[in-house]
Amino acid sequence: MKIAIIGYGKMGHMIERIALERGHQISVIIDADNLADIDSKAFRKSDVAIEFSQPDTAVNNLLRCFSAGVPVVCGTTGWLDSLDAVKSVCESGKGAMLYSSNFSIGVNIFEAVSRYLAGIMNGYPQYTPSMEEVHHIHKLDHPSGTAITIAEELIAASDKVDRWAEPADNTDDADNTENTDKVENADNSKTLFISHRREGEVPGIHIVTWDSPQDTITISHSAKSREGFALGAVLAAEWLAEKCKKFSVGPIKIGSGQTGFFTMKDMLKF
Repeated sequence: MKIAIIGYGKMGHMIERIALERGHQISVIIDADNLADIDSKAFRKSDVAIEFSQPDTAVNNLLRCFSAGVPVVCGTTGWLDSLDAVKSVCESGKGAMLYSSNFSIGVNIFEAVSRYLAGIMNGYPQYTPSMEEVHHIHKLDHPSGTAITIAEELIAASDKVDRWAEPADNTDDADNTENTDKVENADNSKTLFISHRREGEVPGIHIVTWDSPQDTITISHSAKSREGFALGAVLAAEWLAEKCKKFSVGPIKIGSGQTGFFTMKDMLKF
């Protein structure tokens, strides 16, 4: 399989190594200094692209992938305000994409467990949920995209909370525009608070806590390295390329009844 890599930072390098180890070819590597190569013949001949860039370039990269007829796996976070617009392009049959805020298999299992636990807690009003996430000091957005995904899944399953927000005393200088309204309009009785910490080179820790006057229940996921994220992205690329191959992609045309937008839930069959 020919894989195009968009974004050649630490994740891009790791994705390249794992893809090669799994017997794939790297058709083209695109970074900030050669963005025009998305229009190249080598890119258009790719079976799939894997996009890990920056929030301010991700949407344009995705749209250019669609125009080139190349399915794309995207792991860039911080651009979720535009997700619905990108998703609508895919669902109109003009693109194919698998998006996840976190490609770690373990994180996705954790998300499913958290969602299940939230449903159980509807029958126990004494418990109140909260969340915490910890990442390396280079991560600018907060809460993390993974934390937001876990929170939204928990909220969907819970009668106790209907919004998320950061605690008022847990802010820093990083740009955080995604949930400004939610912070300002938060009703504490129905709000899931997500605190964050930035420490050293921590790959990622996510903690969900249910607290009551009598006891505390905590579930957590701690990544040991970024390798699990990179492996999951390559597995997602393999899955998406095979999925699109079945439905005549290039320029992408998803078959009757098929959507062009996928998530890890589709891949893992949760």
